[in-house]
Amino acid sequence: MNSPTGEQFLLDDGHVRVEIGALAAVLREVRVGGVRITESVPAHTLPSHGCGIVLAPWPNRVKDARWLLNGSVQQLDVTDASRASAIHGLLRNTAYSVRERDDRSLTLAATVFPQHGWPFTLDTWVTYALENDGISVTHGATNHSAASAPWAVGAHPYFRVGENPTDELTVRIAGDTRLELDDRLNPIAEHSVAGTEFDLRSPRSLAGADFNVGFGQLHNREERQEVAWIEAADGSATSVWADPAFGWLQLFTPDDFPGKEGPHRAIALEPMTAPPDALNSGTDLHWLEPGESFESSWGARYRGPQR
Repeated sequence: MNSPTGEQFLLDDGHVRVEIGALAAVLREVRVGGVRITESVPAHTLPSHGCGIVLAPWPNRVKDARWLLNGSVQQLDVTDASRASAIHGLLRNTAYSVRERDDRSLTLAATVFPQHGWPFTLDTWVTYALENDGISVTHGATNHSAASAPWAVGAHPYFRVGENPTDELTVRIAGDTRLELDDRLNPIAEHSVAGTEFDLRSPRSLAGADFNVGFGQLHNREERQEVAWIEAADGSATSVWADPAFGWLQLFTPDDFPGKEGPHRAIALEPMTAPPDALNSGTDLHWLEPGESFESSWGARYRGPQR
């Protein structure tokens, strides 16, 4: 039976095991030493709640699915009808193809062609690579248009610490600001997290958590610096690292994520190079000149129980 996520790929060195699907280059599952550090996307289902997909050429949403280019209105297709926005880029329903592959890494590629509200051609790729304690993920793009083109990228992984329920974990995020959102989840202001419920710079229980918020001013001035952690009572933990180009992290904790245990709370920690609605605000949007390329990386690590 064909999988709804297209061609399937496996990277496995006997310690780290990564399952990937071609659709949206979906990261279907990551295990380290047999321990699940991401939620799973079964081969027979589509990615629920955007689980594991690549978000390009922008992460999160574009307000009213509309933005200005040199003073001209660009009308994107509305892909989040309930909030009248365009969400998670233009490759969510695209099958990526193999560009390179070896025993420890896989590079998948997809082209963003000109379409409603997007007059550019971008060659994009993502490389998944095994690390000793987890995975690294490198996103890239080359502008094949005749004019400069905007570029931002993100990913939508949901993380676990083995089979520990999310409500029994703590979360920590090294971010000094958070975005205030309107009732359609569009950013309207950026505030310090100090003294607020959004100050996750110290561990906070995820029991009953209800977050859907972007964090900025991350503490990642160096490459491969950790910016977020979820930890179990025994000291085992999954952490997310991000290169400085990934200046934003979206925290999302839906309570209806499907799984073998039934609907449950899950935790998405979404690395992003730009915040929501960056096509309008211009914040951290990278403009690629014709022929220019750009790459940036993030990844996840697992630490076993502490004795």
